[in-house]
Amino acid sequence: MHDDLVQQIKRDPNYHQLVKVRSRFGWALTGLMMLVYYGYILLIAFDKEFLAAKTGAGVMTWGMPIGLFVIVFTVLITGIYVRRANKQFDDLTQAIQVRVQP
Repeated sequence: MHDDLVQQIKRDPNYHQLVKVRSRFGWALTGLMMLVYYGYILLIAFDKEFLAAKTGAGVMTWGMPIGLFVIVFTVLITGIYVRRANKQFDDLTQAIQVRVQP
């Protein structure tokens, strides 16, 4: 019975759409996060002088706001994923559950 249920789910077009959309969106956000994070790490490795340069007359350097941006960006893309998951992905999951009954 379990194998039959799995096969029903795999044949459902909503399942295929869910897998395709969720995978594409997840990889896009992963790419963005890697670009921001590794960009910051590369900046640390190859342009320490820029990060150590002061932003004005105070004591703050460019490294501080850029580092804060990396943290805030992480929180923002997590929120974007959760918001989309709660709307589109949950709707597709419910459509699959309605069509495929055990």
